[in-house]
Amino acid sequence: MHSSSSPVQSTGRRLLPSLLLLLTVFGPISMDLYLPALPALSAELGAVTSVAQLTVTACLIGLAAGQLIAGPLSDRFGRRGILLIGIVAYILTSVLCALSPTIELLIPARLVQGLAGGVGIVIATAAGRDVFEGKALIRFYGRLTVIGGFAAIVGPLLGGLLNTFTDWRGLFVFLAVIGVAILVITLLVFGETLPAEQRTRGGFGETLHAYRTLLSDRVFLGAVLNQGFLYAALFAYLAGSTFVLQDIYGLTPQWYAAAFGLNSAGHMVFGYLAGRTAERWSIPGTLALGIVVTGLGALGLLTAGLTPLPLWIVIVSLFALSSGVAITAPPATTLALSDYPQMAGTASSLLGMVRFGFGGIAAPFVGVAGALSILPLGITTVVTVLLAAAACLLLGHRRDRTDGVQPRDDALRAISAH
Repeated sequence: MHSSSSPVQSTGRRLLPSLLLLLTVFGPISMDLYLPALPALSAELGAVTSVAQLTVTACLIGLAAGQLIAGPLSDRFGRRGILLIGIVAYILTSVLCALSPTIELLIPARLVQGLAGGVGIVIATAAGRDVFEGKALIRFYGRLTVIGGFAAIVGPLLGGLLNTFTDWRGLFVFLAVIGVAILVITLLVFGETLPAEQRTRGGFGETLHAYRTLLSDRVFLGAVLNQGFLYAALFAYLAGSTFVLQDIYGLTPQWYAAAFGLNSAGHMVFGYLAGRTAERWSIPGTLALGIVVTGLGALGLLTAGLTPLPLWIVIVSLFALSSGVAITAPPATTLALSDYPQMAGTASSLLGMVRFGFGGIAAPFVGVAGALSILPLGITTVVTVLLAAAACLLLGHRRDRTDGVQPRDDALRAISAH
């Protein structure tokens, strides 16, 4: 990190990485904190399963779009002001979700809540680019990726515990309280990380040029598509598992939370180990291993949809699916970002948009057969894992220079020249 000029600034900079990790957490956790209460929400608002799951889809789409909007705005107007606007909007929309009398109002409220949550994610990645350099930048993005995925998994666990004390409306009130706490911490800790003289002047035209540069790179495109399809499997699992475990296998919200606790531990442990393995062994090899593990979990769910299987097989399959996605996150993020330190914020916003956008598209498919069938979840996850594996074919074109965390300087200059 860059040095600071005063003790106050130095303290803020020491606390800044923890705040950035927190900003990455509260977007995904708002997506799925209320999942254990989704059946009760459906019953109270008189919504069928597929319509209730649109509240998940709306938040995912908002998380994706919010990153695309806030990233370029923060490049032009600075990080702090855009971040504060996003947090205030998050607090207000969380309250609106808690007060929603109908599903028709809750769905657009969740969309705006997702937009606001996406601001935190992209500001965290952009501010990381501002204050970290070289390998420290790549390690920081790896931590953001693992923590963000872990938050998506731990959300239902926390929601299941809270659901023993309150209903789904209370869960949204809890999110609003979390937003207030983040706002206070941000006001105290987050100083502007992008000086005025370093901000962009070209507006959205410059951003579109950066996107064209990134999307013309086969390695970047392959890594991003791989993550998009794998996160589609992950979010389909998050949207569908509450109905699978509670409605089909009869788990109470508390046991449902316990099952997610197991997955939370697996996601965290395997995500951490994958980062170490990718650095010491092989980035493409670690990515391939994660795809295989995810695929085994998806096949287990598909089999459970075709023939009745014991609960423990379904839980092991869900564990493998979640852990496999965690294994792929650090190597895929490194592949996508290591060649573009000069536009890491833009690259991160595109990566995040594809992850959450593909997830939003996939989530409704798990409810097409109602709440009493695992088959749609099995089909959705198998198809998306196969597409993720196919996306890796794009990586082979330049795999010879992706085994290291840092790209060669001549390769970086060649890419920057385009």
